Amino acid sequence: MEKLLNEFSIGLFVWQTILFVLLLLLLRKFAWKPILNAVNDREDGIKNALAAAEEAKKEMQNISADSEKLLKEARGEREAMLKEAREIKDKIVSDSKEQAKIEGDKMIKQAQATIESEKKAAIADIKNQVAELSVEIAEKVLKEQLSNKEKQLQLVEKMLGDLKLN
Repeated sequence: MEKLLNEFSIGLFVWQTILFVLLLLLLRKFAWKPILNAVNDREDGIKNALAAAEEAKKEMQNISADSEKLLKEARGEREAMLKEAREIKDKIVSDSKEQAKIEGDKMIKQAQATIESEKKAAIADIKNQVAELSVEIAEKVLKEQLSNKEKQLQLVEKMLGDLKLN
């Protein structure tokens, strides 16, 4: 350091200072302004990108909330539709059962009416056959009994006897 102090020259120092200041001015005008502008532009770009990312994050949260809300609404609508479908199914089933019961009762009543009418017809037919057979038997008996005069007299006396008893 002593060597520096011994060889120190004021003229050289002044010229070096002038050149340094001139170099600083040139750098300021041609280098620092563009560098600072580039740094400021980059800083603004980063701020804008961060703001856009924050905005996109908020928008994603809103979209997520909206989609969750829509999903809940869709689930609610689905449940309501399923409930309505179950109610309609139950109503159709109960209506069908009721209709089948009514139809079954109607068919049973018709069958009973048919059976009853056929029964009455059969009874009437049997009565007719019994009456015909009775008439035929009575006719044969009467022919046989009335063919003989003596038997006719016995029949008349028997009938008269029955009348007196009554």
